Amino acid sequence: MPNKFLILLVDDDQSLMDILVRASKGSFPEATFKQVSRFDEAKTYIEELDGRIPQIVLLDVDLQDRVDGLDFLALIRVHPKGKVLPVIILSANNTPELVERAYSFGASSFTIKPFTFEEWKLYLLRLRMYWYETVTLPDVRFYKSDLN
Repeated sequence: MPNKFLILLVDDDQSLMDILVRASKGSFPEATFKQVSRFDEAKTYIEELDGRIPQIVLLDVDLQDRVDGLDFLALIRVHPKGKVLPVIILSANNTPELVERAYSFGASSFTIKPFTFEEWKLYLLRLRMYWYETVTLPDVRFYKSDLN
């Protein structure tokens, strides 16, 4: 049985979870997903990190909330465990200003959100090749939290 690879999806599009699960079957079968759709849900999830900690975070910039994904990115970067998690920005907007802001807030990478199912399958294949097969990720279970 392949090792499971937990991906935290922070996106308000509820249909995206179904797309990712279906697209990952052939492109990234090790991936499992946990979705949170609002800033407050994402904040609670990160503050209570225990047990299954995600290996990466897919973060939409536009959460249709009073705060956006970059606010969550700023929060995650000060959390003892969250500060080392790779955060991959998902956005339909790739203006130079937004890209620069995302990296200045601590994004690990900035990607354009796919629109078709086939594009999602390719996106997940590339995600798998880099984040699952190529890089070595930190084991955040051993980072101590001094926030509690």
